[in-house]
Amino acid sequence: MTLNSNEAAIRLGWRPAKIKRAARIPVKCRQRNRFIPIFLITVAILSVLSLFYLEIDWAKMASRLPDVGIVFWDLAHLDFSNMDLVSSSLIETVSIAVLSLLYSLVLGIVFGMLAARNVFRVPVLSVITQSFFTFLRAVPTPVWVLLMLVCLGMGPEAGVAGLCVHTTAFFTKSFAQSFESIPDETIEALEATGANRLSIFINAILPAALPQIVAWAGMRLETNFSECAILGMVGTGGIGYVISNSLQGYDYGTAGVAILLVFLVAYCIERVFVRIKKKFS
Repeated sequence: MTLNSNEAAIRLGWRPAKIKRAARIPVKCRQRNRFIPIFLITVAILSVLSLFYLEIDWAKMASRLPDVGIVFWDLAHLDFSNMDLVSSSLIETVSIAVLSLLYSLVLGIVFGMLAARNVFRVPVLSVITQSFFTFLRAVPTPVWVLLMLVCLGMGPEAGVAGLCVHTTAFFTKSFAQSFESIPDETIEALEATGANRLSIFINAILPAALPQIVAWAGMRLETNFSECAILGMVGTGGIGYVISNSLQGYDYGTAGVAILLVFLVAYCIERVFVRIKKKFS
């Protein structure tokens, strides 16, 4: 009769070694996991309170749902008779978005250089710059555009100026983070050669952060174009003004053409900058 290995070991007086259970891997994110239920409960409570405060008439909303389909059906009947007006307004919107982006890029690089902690290494300067642009960024873009409308009057100038304020504040924070991501060893090695701060920034920090700058610029151009389409409804001109007037005049065909062009231009901007980013990477 043949014996298996365990039985043979027992007869010879050997005992099989006990298998030790693997120790549990310590988890370091317990505090974060505890915060998640608190966050979800808070959001749920605020949502319920908002529903009670707004007193939304759900029955009325349900009764008006068929009208949504009718409006979209009317928008789908495109009317190209006013194509000249739509095209000129679209070009004006693109021009506002591009100009505000270019001006904000230059200002964002300058102020981002001041806000970054590893460029001039003056903590007070970094804190003051970041605090100031945090205030500018906290105010929504439509508010800045409305303020510029009061100062500069109706027209695309107010749109460019209002967008520049918020876009510059956005770029300042984004570019400062990109500059701070450059390793300190690279900066210290250049300092050892006797290069000054400005030379280090232009020749080392800025080229290294260029792919991130291009990515931020592409995302912000798409955002600026979308905001221009909305802000045109408040008097800054552009495609938003055409959409607003067409909807108020029940000219859904012209509004549908304008909305379709906004979608196509936004999609093209996104694809172009995706390709540019791939080239840089």
